Amino acid sequence: MMELIRTNDPVLISFVEALMRDAEIGFFVADQNMSIVEGSIGILPRRVMVDGEEYERARQILVEAGIADELKP
Repeated sequence: MMELIRTNDPVLISFVEALMRDAEIGFFVADQNMSIVEGSIGILPRRVMVDGEEYERARQILVEAGIADELKP
């Protein structure tokens, strides 16, 4: 799996999840349960991971959705 985005924004994560589901791209949100460690204050970013074979397609979908600035360089 490869990291597509890393963010603290739960709305952005939900949007990316919806885009990946619509495109039928398998994904995984890593570090979701880290809020237990951080005390639920939202300082640790979550990572949206996609399969390496779908990585470029997933990136293109985010570019087309207008959130290219959120992509990992």
